[in-house]
Amino acid sequence: MKKNFKYIILALAALVFIGTFVALWKNSRPKEIKYEQLEATIKDIHKTSVMTGKIIPRNEVNIKPQISGIISELYKEAGQMVSEGEVIAKVKVIPEMSSLSSAQSRVRLAEINLKQAQVNYDREKALYDKQLVSAEEFDQVSQALQQAKEEKNAAVETLEVVRDGVSRSNAKSSSTLVRSTITGLILDIPVKVGNSVILSNTFNDGTTIATVANMNDLIFDGYIDETEVGRVREGCPMTISVGAIDDLKFDAVMEFISPKAQEKNGTNEFEIKAAVIVPDSVTVRSGYSANAEIQLEGVEGVVSVPESALEFQGDSTFVYLAKGDKDYVRTPVTTGLSDGINIEVKSGLKAGDKVRGNQIIEKK
Repeated sequence: MKKNFKYIILALAALVFIGTFVALWKNSRPKEIKYEQLEATIKDIHKTSVMTGKIIPRNEVNIKPQISGIISELYKEAGQMVSEGEVIAKVKVIPEMSSLSSAQSRVRLAEINLKQAQVNYDREKALYDKQLVSAEEFDQVSQALQQAKEEKNAAVETLEVVRDGVSRSNAKSSSTLVRSTITGLILDIPVKVGNSVILSNTFNDGTTIATVANMNDLIFDGYIDETEVGRVREGCPMTISVGAIDDLKFDAVMEFISPKAQEKNGTNEFEIKAAVIVPDSVTVRSGYSANAEIQLEGVEGVVSVPESALEFQGDSTFVYLAKGDKDYVRTPVTTGLSDGINIEVKSGLKAGDKVRGNQIIEKK
C-alpha cells in the first residue's frame, strides 16, 4: 500500500513538472504581432480653431437717475420688456440744505421786488391816466412789473425743483421719474425701494437703476491666440456652441478683431467679436459661456489617412503600405493639411490603399 502511494506521488510530481515546462515553452515562443488596418479615403480636411468667450447683447445700457435722492417706487422687474421712455422707477428728492436755503431766499427777494414793481406800476398808471407822464415812461414801469413777475415764477420753480425734484410746469418730464433710454429687456435692477441713489457727474459714475439690453442683437465676445489671428479676417463665418443649450449651434459672422493684444494666461491674445444669428424659437440669456469654431484652412476631396498611421524620421514621413493580409512595405509619403485626426496625403498613396495602424493588444 505504501509502495503504491509512493508511485502516485511521483506521477503527480512528474505531471506538474511537465505542465510547467510546456507552459514556459509556450510563453517563450515569440507572439504574432497584429496591427489594425486603415484605409486611405477621400475626405474634406479643415483646420479649425476654437475660441472661448460669452454671448452678450451688442447694446447694453445702464439707466441712471438725473437727480440724487431715494428710490420711492419701482415699476419694473428684471426680465420684463420696457419701451424707450417708459418709467422704471421714481426717485424722492432729499434736498441739500444750502441749495434749499438759497432757493427760498431767492423767492423772498423776488416777492419783495414784485411788490415794489406793483406799487411803482399803480402810481405810474394813475399819473398816466391823468396824462401827467409820457407813454414811454409808463411802458418802462409796465415792463419792470412783467420782469418782476417772471422772476418770481422762476424763483418758485427753482424752489420746487430743489425741494421736490419737479416743478408744476414740467411735471410730465419730471427728473424724479427714471425712464428707459432704449427699448429692450431689463437684465437687472440692482436697487430696492429705500436705496439712496446719486446722479452721474464728473467725480462719480452715478447709481445704476436698471440695465436694459436689446436681446434681439447678440454678439460673441472672445479671444484668439496671436499664432492664429493672422489667418482670420472680418467677415469669416463661425459656428457658435453654447454650453447651456445642448445639441444646438448658431451661425455667426466675425465683425471685429482688436488691433491690440492683451496678455492672458501668459500669452498674447486678441479680442474678437462676431454677430450671432439666433433663431426666434431659442432663448439665449446674456452672459452665456460659449465656444466659437472658425475655419483657418481647408482642402476638399483629398486622399487622407488617420495621423496614427504615420511614422516620422527626420524630415521624412512614411506609412506601412499593406501587401496582403500580414505583409507591409515602408512607403514614403508627402503630407499636407491636418485637422488633428486625419491628414492629407499629397503623394505616395491613393484612395483605397490599406496602411498599417496601431498595434492590436489582445486581452488575456
